[in-house]
Amino acid sequence: MRSVRLVWWRGGALGPAGRAGGPGAARRRGLLRRLRGPVAVLAGVPLLSVGLAAGAAAASAVSASGAGDVTIYAGIDGPDEITAGPDGALWFTNSGNNTIGRVTTAGRVRVFAGGGIDEPAGITAGPDGALWFTNPGNNTIGRITTTGRVTNFTGTGIDDPEGITAGPDGALWFTNFGNSSIGRITTTGTVTSYTGTGIDEPEGITAGPDGALWFTNTGNNTIGRITTTGTVTTYTATGIDFPYGITAGPDGALWFTNHFGDSIGRITTTGTVTTYTPRGIDEPAGITAGPDGALWFTNTLDNTIGQITTTGTVTTYHHADIDYPQQITAGPDGALWFTNFGGSSIGRITTAVTPEISGVTPASGAPGTTVTLTGQNLAGATAVAFGATPATIVSATATQIVTTVPAGAATGRIMVTTPAGTATSHTKFTVT
Repeated sequence: MRSVRLVWWRGGALGPAGRAGGPGAARRRGLLRRLRGPVAVLAGVPLLSVGLAAGAAAASAVSASGAGDVTIYAGIDGPDEITAGPDGALWFTNSGNNTIGRVTTAGRVRVFAGGGIDEPAGITAGPDGALWFTNPGNNTIGRITTTGRVTNFTGTGIDDPEGITAGPDGALWFTNFGNSSIGRITTTGTVTSYTGTGIDEPEGITAGPDGALWFTNTGNNTIGRITTTGTVTTYTATGIDFPYGITAGPDGALWFTNHFGDSIGRITTTGTVTTYTPRGIDEPAGITAGPDGALWFTNTLDNTIGQITTTGTVTTYHHADIDYPQQITAGPDGALWFTNFGGSSIGRITTAVTPEISGVTPASGAPGTTVTLTGQNLAGATAVAFGATPATIVSATATQIVTTVPAGAATGRIMVTTPAGTATSHTKFTVT
C-alpha cells in the first residue's frame, strides 16, 4: 500500500451551511451566507500532520503518525475554490466571510477583505500576475494583486458567475450560471458575453489543449466547448450527470466530475466521452491534474480525496478532518491543495512523487563543505539552494543528494527543486 501525507490548515469553527443539491446549488440558494465578523490576518503552524494509508477502492482506515500543535486561523470561512498563484502560494475564495485567502506552502495564512467581494466562488491566476475571481453575490468579476489590492469589474451579461480560468488569448473566461452564458473579460476590464445553443447553467471551465475553452453544463448534463471567437459546441453522452469540475488532463483530453453520477468523465477534443464508475467516487466536485500523471478530485459526500489514473484506476484517501471538500489544485511544492468547505480549512495531500528532505548531514559548515541530503523522490533534481544562493549538485539519486555549501550562503533552509515540486529542509543549515 502506498502512503501519502496530509497536512491541515484550519479556519473558523462554523460548519457547512447546507449540503443538499450539489455544491453549486448550495451556494446559489444563498445557503453559504453567514454572520460576518471581523477578519484577522494571522500566521501559524499546521493543525495536523498524519500518515494516510491508501486502499484499492474505498480506502482503508487511517492511523495517525502524530499531531502537531493546534492553531485556529481566523478568516478561513467556507472556502470554495483554490488555485496556485504567481507568487508561489495558494489562493482561495472564502464564500463565508467575503474574503480572498492566501496560504504559503509552509502553512502561513493571510486573508484579504475588499469592497465588492461578495460570496466569491471561482479563482484563477491571470496573465497579468494577479488573481481573478468571480463574485456571484453581486454579479461582478474581481481582481486581486499578490499584495492584496482588490478591483471589481461590472459588465452586461455577468449573472451569477461561477468558474473562471485564464484563456489562451490573454483574457479571463468565466461561466455565467444565472443566464446560461460564457463570459470573457480582458485584463483591462472589457466584458463580452457569449450565448449559444446548449449552454445551460454552466459551472466549471478550463482551457483545453486545442486552444478552446471547455465547460460543464449542469442544467442539461453536457460538456461544452467555446472557441476564443465565440463558437459553441456541446457534447452529450450516457453517464454525464450534473457535470461540475473540469480540467485538462496529461493525456490531451479533458477530465470532469459527474457530481450526481458518482463518476469521473473523460472527453477527447473530438467529443468522445468515457465514464468511470468504480467504488470510491461519491459526489465528486473539483478535479485537477497532479504531478504524478494522474487526476485528483474531491468527494464531497464521503469526505475523501480521490486519485484516478488515465486508464481509470481509482484510489481514495480518508481522514477524519476532510470535511465536505470542494476544489483541488496542484501546488508549486508537488502536492495537491484543496478546500474543506465543511471544516473551514485548507488541506494538503502529497502524491507518490512529492519530493521530501528528511535529513541534512552535517547540520552546519563553511562554504565548500560537502553536505548530504537524504529524503525521497529526489530523482531528477534540477536545482539545490541554500536559502537564495544556488549550490552545485555533486550527485543525485531518488533518496540522496550530495552538494556543497556555496560561497555567499547564509544560515537558512536548503531547497531542492525537482520536476514534481520543491522540497525544503525541516531545519536550518548553519553557515559557519
